[in-house]
Amino acid sequence: MDTSKRNGKTQKYIFVTGGVLSGVGKGITAASIGAVLQAKGCYVSIQKCDPYLNVDAGLLNPAEHGECFVTKDGAETDLDLGHYERFLDIELTQKNATLSGRLLSNLIADERAGKFGGKTVQLVPHLTNAIQDAIALAADGSDVHIVEIGGTVGDYEGLSFVEAIREFGQRVGREHCLYVHVIYVPFIGTSKEFKTKPAQNAMQDLRGFGIFPDAVVVRTENPAPESVSRKISLLSGVPEQYVVDMPNVDTVYRIPEKIAASELHELLSKFTDNDITPDLTKWSEVIAKQNDTPAKKVTVGLVAKYMDNEDTYISVLEALKAAAWHENVGLETVWINAETATDENFSAVDVLLVPGGFGERGVAGKIAAATYALEHKKPYLGLCLGLQAAVIAAARRGGLADAHSTEFDSTTEHDVVYIMEGQQGKESTGGTLRLGDYTAILKEGSKTAEVYGTKEVTERHRHRYEVNQKFAQDIEKGGLIISGTSPDGKLVEYVEAVDHPYFVATQAHPEFRSRPYLAHPLFVGLLRAAI
Repeated sequence: MDTSKRNGKTQKYIFVTGGVLSGVGKGITAASIGAVLQAKGCYVSIQKCDPYLNVDAGLLNPAEHGECFVTKDGAETDLDLGHYERFLDIELTQKNATLSGRLLSNLIADERAGKFGGKTVQLVPHLTNAIQDAIALAADGSDVHIVEIGGTVGDYEGLSFVEAIREFGQRVGREHCLYVHVIYVPFIGTSKEFKTKPAQNAMQDLRGFGIFPDAVVVRTENPAPESVSRKISLLSGVPEQYVVDMPNVDTVYRIPEKIAASELHELLSKFTDNDITPDLTKWSEVIAKQNDTPAKKVTVGLVAKYMDNEDTYISVLEALKAAAWHENVGLETVWINAETATDENFSAVDVLLVPGGFGERGVAGKIAAATYALEHKKPYLGLCLGLQAAVIAAARRGGLADAHSTEFDSTTEHDVVYIMEGQQGKESTGGTLRLGDYTAILKEGSKTAEVYGTKEVTERHRHRYEVNQKFAQDIEKGGLIISGTSPDGKLVEYVEAVDHPYFVATQAHPEFRSRPYLAHPLFVGLLRAAI
C-alpha cells in the first residue's frame, strides 16, 4: 500500500484503545492528540471504529448512546466525531466512521455476489482485512492518521478490530504505528487509595491480543500519586514516563495543553520526527474565556425530552458555550422537561432553545415553548423539530386550532408540517432521511440574513418532515414569516418572527458547525438578544 504522506515522509498511524470501562475519554484523548499534532504543523486525519453491529448510528437510542452526529456528506455517526470536528476544525465524512455492521453487510453482499470465488468467508482474514482497508482509505493524504477503537478491549464484538490494528502494524511496519491505551483507575473512598488492579487486567488483555502499547493514559477522578504510574509501568512494560496521569479537569479543551506538557508530547515528537513546539494559542484563549467571570449572565432554557443524558445534546451545549465565550457573558443552562413544561418554566429563563428530536413524546411542551416565546417576545432559537414546533404554534395562533405535523397526528386536516416527497413508507428505516449539507437562500432584510451576514448559507440536516407551504399565510398570520428556503424554493429552511427581539428557527442543525473558538452566528444572536 502507498504510505507516502504530504510532507514526503512515511505516513504514521496512532491507535487509541480503552480498558476497564467505556466512556473513559478515548475520544477526547484521540482528538487532543490530533490537536497537538496539528499545532506542530502536521496534517491530521481521524477515524472512529465502532464494533456495534449497527450499519450506522442513525437508529441508536440517543438516551443510551448520546447524540447522533451528522457529517457534511450525510453520515449518521457517533458523537465522538463531533469531538473530532470541534477539536480539529475539519469536516469529516462517511469514511471517518466505521461500524462492524456496515463492513459485515458489505462482506455478505460480496459473498452473495460470488466475489470470494467459493472460499470460506471468515472474521480473519476477511473482516480484519476490510477493517484495515477502511483505515487505509480514511488515512489517505494525511501525515498522521488517528484511529479510536470504540468500546473496551476484551469485548467480544471488538476482537476483530483489535486483531485488525495489530495486523496493521505488520502491514505498514510497526515503527509507523503508535498504540495508546486509555485506562481508568478508580479511587476507593473507604480505604482512601487508588486501585490499579482493573487497569493491570486491562493491560494484560491488550498484551494478550498481541499489542504492546507505547503509551498509557491513566484516567482518574483526581490527580494520582506517582506510585500509580510506577506500578502500571512495572506490570505493563511501558516506560514510566509514557504512563501519563490524566485526571478530570474543568474543561476538556484543556487536554491538548496537558498532553503538550507531558512526556507523551516527547513520544509524539519522536514518532512523527517533528520537534516543532506546538502553537496552542487558540486553546489557551478558549481556556481563559472558560475561566473568566463575566459581569453579565444569560440563562438558557433548553426544552428537552431526553433528560438523563447530557450527551444527547452535546453539540448544542458546546455551541452555547462557544457563543457565551464569544459574547463574554456567563452561561447557565436550565433543563426544562418538555413533557411537564409550564409557562412558569419559560418565564424563569432569559431565552428558550428547542433542539431537534423524533417522536411524539414532549412535542406538546416544545410547541408551548414556541407559543410562549411568540406571545411574550422571549428570545427563541429552534433547531430542526424546534422549527416545526414553532410553525405549529404560529399556525394555531393564526386560527388553525388543530394544526399539527403528520408525524404526530396523521389525521389532522391542517398538516402544516408533513412528510417530504419520496419519504413515505421509510419512517422506521435507517439512512433514508434528508441528511448532510444543504444550501439555503435567505430572505433579504430578514433577521436571519442579518445574523449570518450573508444571503446564502450551508448547514447540515437530519429530517424527514417539512413545512407545508400551502399554509404559509396562516403561519404568517400567527406571527412567523419564511426567511429562508432551499434554492428551488420548495423546502422551508428558516422562519422568524416579525416585530420580535429574536425568534429564529431552522430546519437544519447549525450546532454541528460550531467550534469552541468560532461560535455559530445563530447561537451568538440568541444570547446577544438577552444581553
